[in-house]
Amino acid sequence: MSRENSNDRVYFRDRLSTVSSDGKRVWVYPKKSRGKLTNYRKIVSAILLAFLFIAPHIRYKGDPFILLNILERKFILFGVIIWPQDFHIIVLSIIALLVFIILFTVVFGRIFCGWICPQTIFMEFIFRQIEYLIEGDYSEQKKLNRQDWNFEKIWKKTIKQSVFFIISFIIANTFLSYIIGSDKLKILITDGPTAHLASFMAIIIFTGAFYFIFAFFREQVCLIACPYGRLQGVMLDRKSIVVAYDHKRGEPRGKHNPLEDRSVTGKGDCIECLSCVVVCPTNIDIRNGTQLECINCTACIDACNAIMDKTGSPRGLIRYDSEKGITEGIRSIFNPRSIAYSAVLTVLLLIVASLLMFRTDFETTILRQKGTLFQEYGEKSYSNIYQIEVVNKTRGHHNVSVKLLKPQGDIILMGDPIIAKRGSVGKGSFLVAIRKDLLSSSNTRLKFGVYSENDLIEEYEASFVGPNSLDKK
Repeated sequence: MSRENSNDRVYFRDRLSTVSSDGKRVWVYPKKSRGKLTNYRKIVSAILLAFLFIAPHIRYKGDPFILLNILERKFILFGVIIWPQDFHIIVLSIIALLVFIILFTVVFGRIFCGWICPQTIFMEFIFRQIEYLIEGDYSEQKKLNRQDWNFEKIWKKTIKQSVFFIISFIIANTFLSYIIGSDKLKILITDGPTAHLASFMAIIIFTGAFYFIFAFFREQVCLIACPYGRLQGVMLDRKSIVVAYDHKRGEPRGKHNPLEDRSVTGKGDCIECLSCVVVCPTNIDIRNGTQLECINCTACIDACNAIMDKTGSPRGLIRYDSEKGITEGIRSIFNPRSIAYSAVLTVLLLIVASLLMFRTDFETTILRQKGTLFQEYGEKSYSNIYQIEVVNKTRGHHNVSVKLLKPQGDIILMGDPIIAKRGSVGKGSFLVAIRKDLLSSSNTRLKFGVYSENDLIEEYEASFVGPNSLDKK
C-alpha cells in the first residue's frame, strides 16, 4: 500500500502512477536529481552518446565502422563485415544480447533501463536537461504550465519545442546514417530534399516520431510501450538486486524533529519528506516496494542520501539491494536461474566468437551442371561440365581461376572470366576433360584448387561421372 498522508491509504497497484483516479494522464515533473550516482550516470550517458553520434562517421579500411543496413542485408560490426551469407552470426549475436539482458535483469533488475537504454539517456540527459535550462526546475515548470498564456510562457514553450524538434531531427539523421552509411547521408543532405524526396520524407517521419516520444509520450514508453518493463515481473526474484527501500529501518515513518530521539520514540529513519518521490521520472513511491514502473535510475537513492546527511542518519535507507538482503541481511546474486543464464550466455558468446574467428573470406561451391551426363572429349578423354559460385566476403574484387589438383586433367573455362566482386557471388562455368586411361570408375573424386590471381583461396572436391563400363575394368 502507498501512504499519501498519515490518515489516507490507497492501493497503488490499482492504477498506473501517471494516471489519475478519473483516468486522466498525470504529467510528471521530476525534480532535478543531484548526487554521486547521478554523476556516474552522466558519465556513462556521455560516453554512450559520444559513441552513438561519432561511430557512423568512423571509417575502417574504407567502410563504416558500424553499419546496420537492413534493406540490403549488409552489416558491419566494429569493422567486421557480415554479409548475407553470414546472417546466422547476426541472429546468434541478437540471441546472446537478449540472454545477456535477461541475465542482468535476473541478477541486477532493470539496471539496463536506468543506465544504458537509449530512451532513458535521451530523455533524462538531453531533453529533460533542456527543459530544466529553459523552464527551470520542477516547481517552476509546474508554475509555468498553470499560468495563462502570456509572453513568458509563449517564448519559453516555443523555444523548448523548437529545440526538441531540432534534436529529434539530428537523432533521426544519426540513426539513418547507421542504416545507409554517413557518406550516403551526406549526399542526401547536400543534394537537397527535392533530389531525394522519398528519403527526405522518411527523415521527417522519423523526426516526428522521435519528437512525439520525447516531447509528449515521454515516460509512457517505459510504462506502456516497452515490453521489457512488463517482463521484469516474470524475471525478478527475491535475490535480484534492485533499487529498494529498507522498510525494516525506515518504518514506522514520522516527521523529522531535531529534538527528538527516534530510537526512543520508536520511529524509523524515513521522515516522510517525499524527496524520493519528487525526483522519480516515472512518478512512483519507491517505499511501496519493487514496481514495474521503476527503471532503476537511482535518482531516489541520491535524494534520500542527501536527506540522511542533513538529519544525521546513515546513508542507504534507499539503496541497491534485494528483498532477501533487506529482510534477512543476506545478499547473494548466485542462484540456479542466474547460473543457468550465465552458462547459456557463455556458450552463445563462445559460438559467436568462434564463428567470427574461423570465418573464411571465401565460400566456394562447385557442382556438376544439372541435367548433363559425361561426354567424349576427342578420342582419348571424357568431359563433365561444372558450375562454380564463389562468395567473396572481403573488401576487394577478385579474379577467380580454377585448377584441377587431382587427378591430371584439363579445365576449359566456358563464357566470361569469373569475377567475385566485394560482398557478392562470382559465378561461372567450366569443362573438365580427363583422359580415359586415368579413369578407373564411373564416379571419380576430383580435387579443385580455387585461386585469386596466384593465391590459393580454397580447395573443393566434386565427383566426375564416366560410363558404367569403367567399373568392369
